[in-house]
Amino acid sequence: MISSAEGGTPAGAGPTDTDWAAALAAVRGLPTDARVLLICHVNPDGDALGSMLGFGLGLRRRGVRHLQATFPGPPQVPEPFRWLPGLDLLVPQDDAYPEPDLVICFDAASESRLGDLADRLDKAGTVLVLDHHASNTGFGDIHLVDPHAAATSVVAEGLLDRLGVPLDAEIATCLYVALSTDTGSFRFEATTPEVHRMAARLLATGIRPGDISRRIFDTRPFGAVRLFGEVLGRARLEPAAAAGRGLVWTYATHDDLARYDQPAYVLEALIDSVRCTAEADVSCVVKQVAPAEWAVSLRSKGAVDVSRVAIALGGGGHRFAAGFTGRGTVDEVMDRIRAELTA
Repeated sequence: MISSAEGGTPAGAGPTDTDWAAALAAVRGLPTDARVLLICHVNPDGDALGSMLGFGLGLRRRGVRHLQATFPGPPQVPEPFRWLPGLDLLVPQDDAYPEPDLVICFDAASESRLGDLADRLDKAGTVLVLDHHASNTGFGDIHLVDPHAAATSVVAEGLLDRLGVPLDAEIATCLYVALSTDTGSFRFEATTPEVHRMAARLLATGIRPGDISRRIFDTRPFGAVRLFGEVLGRARLEPAAAAGRGLVWTYATHDDLARYDQPAYVLEALIDSVRCTAEADVSCVVKQVAPAEWAVSLRSKGAVDVSRVAIALGGGGHRFAAGFTGRGTVDEVMDRIRAELTA
């Protein structure tokens, strides 16, 4: 659960007035020559990238001159997001400021999600964390962590508003991508009236939701379509798992990706094709990262809290969506998941 600095936010609560005031002071107090480094989590998704780039554009509007954005691992932006405004802010992790004055982290529930960039936290003057994961470990100095927010972009927009940064089409595009991806195009349980009010504010800048949705949800290489067909063909349904609530799962290997000449990020969308299975509350996709290492995505329709499973296995997330890194064979990883689902 969320922890905060001494005397800070109670576990499970959103940011307090004190937290917001500290975040505002950290940004407003930057000297003109300050170096600001924005970091999001490894294998960035739409919320991580959109929140980071949208906020970065807002800082640029405020006149921040020495500004970089980055994420751990190879500097490859997934194809669905390569058109986002603000991509010119991105630098490879090795080129990121080694000793920034301010680090702002986006959508990362723990330091481990920052990979090799975690060392920047120790060298930074101040570390500000924007996140919405209930499993956030409370790393950093200032915490704007709201587990009730549908996406980290909700927190980012709240801070931009308090900083007096007006929304424009570029900022709104980034934040809309972030909001729509983490709500499953406004289909998930986290889609509240406030989510739609925020979407309305973003749309009021003139952005085109149809074009955005086609780019991020409805565009896929034919090789990825064929890959999905093969991986879905090996999906397994276990109706008795999760105390009879049902589990459906599949897996994808490096060989699968190579066979269809596809990058790893195309598999991020695969969970949506699995989770629609009527007979299972819990869905799972196991994706190979290394010979004995797997990125595991978990989803629930609500009867099972998959964040509990993920946290027990070293990861984190929400009741409806969570993940962790598994080690061993696919069968060994799945055995651990089954055990946690019945615990």
